[in-house]
Amino acid sequence: MKISVERATLLKAVGQAQSVVERRNTIPILANVLIEAEGDTVSFRATDLDIEVVDKASAMVERAGATTVSAVTLHEIVRKLPDGAMVQLTDDGAAGRLTVEAGRSNFSLATLPKEDFPVMASSEYDANFSAKAPVLRRLFDKSKFAISTEETRYYLNGVYMHVSDADGGKVLRCVATDGHRLARIDAELPAGAENLPGVIVPRKTVGELRKLLDDDDTEVAVSVSETKVRFATPDITLTSKVIDGTFPDYTRVIPQGNTKKMEVDASEFAQAVDRVATVSSERSRAVKLALGEDKLVLSVNAPDAGAAEEELVVAYGDEPLEIGFNAKYLLEIASQVDRENAVFMFDSSGQPVLMREGNDTSAVYVVMPMRV
Repeated sequence: MKISVERATLLKAVGQAQSVVERRNTIPILANVLIEAEGDTVSFRATDLDIEVVDKASAMVERAGATTVSAVTLHEIVRKLPDGAMVQLTDDGAAGRLTVEAGRSNFSLATLPKEDFPVMASSEYDANFSAKAPVLRRLFDKSKFAISTEETRYYLNGVYMHVSDADGGKVLRCVATDGHRLARIDAELPAGAENLPGVIVPRKTVGELRKLLDDDDTEVAVSVSETKVRFATPDITLTSKVIDGTFPDYTRVIPQGNTKKMEVDASEFAQAVDRVATVSSERSRAVKLALGEDKLVLSVNAPDAGAAEEELVVAYGDEPLEIGFNAKYLLEIASQVDRENAVFMFDSSGQPVLMREGNDTSAVYVVMPMRV
C-alpha cells in the first residue's frame, strides 16, 4: 500500500477513529486502526467491539492495500505535523512496518495483520430513515446531560430513542434520566421511522455521534434494529450495539398537575444560580429557591463556608413557595434553553419540577427537589 493524503484530511479521519479505540484493552489489535486504500479513497476503521467507526477520505493511491497500525500513535504523529503537509503512508507488507513521511519527517510504525482486525457483523435493520444533522443534534445534545453514570443501572446509561405519541401525532423522541433529572426531547417523525424499535443508544456512542453532526447541511442516514444502530453520512459510518435492557416508564415521572408557573430569563437565572452556589459545600451544592409575587430569592447557607443570596425579577403570581435543588442540576437544565425564557412549573416543595422553553412542549425537563 502506498498513498498520499493531505494532513488536515488525514487528521480528521484518524481523529475520529482513535477516539473510539479504548486506551486500556487486552487485545492488541483493538488499539489499531485498519487502513484500506483502493481507487482514490482511503478508509480508516476502528472498533472497541461495541462501536465501529469507518471514516472515508480522498487520497492519491499509488498502490492499493490494507494494514493496521496504532490509532493513537498515528493520530499523535499527524497532529504534530505542520499545516498543509502532504503525508505519505507506505506499507511494504513483508516487514510489518508502516512508513509515515511528511517533508523531512520520517516515522516507521509497527503493524499487525489486517486479517486479525474484527469487523462488526452486518445486520438487518427494522427501520431506515434520514434526518438532517441539526434535528439529531438537538435530540441528543439536549438529552445527554441526564444520562446516568451508575453502572448498576446500566439501562439508564444511554439515550432512549423511540417513536411516541404527542399532541400533534407521532414523534421521534429521545429520553434520558438518572433518577434525579430527566430530559424528554421530541422531533417530527421522519418518513421510514414508523417501525423504529425503541433502543437505548449508549453514552459513548452519543459522544461519538456528535462529531458527525457538526455540518448543518449534512443528511444522516439512520438504521435501527433491536440490537444495533447505525448513523451514516457521506464520509463517516458509525455502527453501535445498543444497550440490552428495558428503559423504565418515564411518563410516570413527568408531573401532570404542576400549576404554579414561574417565568424567568434563562441566562440570568443560570448566572445567579452559579454565583450563589460558589459558597455551597461541594457535596450537596444545595440552592434554595424562595418564590414570592414576581420575585425569586436564591440562597445558599453553608455553615462551614458562608452564605449567599441573590434576588431576581420573575413572572410569578401564585402562593409563596420554598424549594431546594442541587445547583449542578439547575445549571445543566437552564443551559439547555435556547430561547430567552425558561418556564418552571411547581406543585409543592417535595414534588418534582417541570421546566420547558417558553410555550414549547417539544423539550421538557424534570428535576427532583432536595431538602435544604
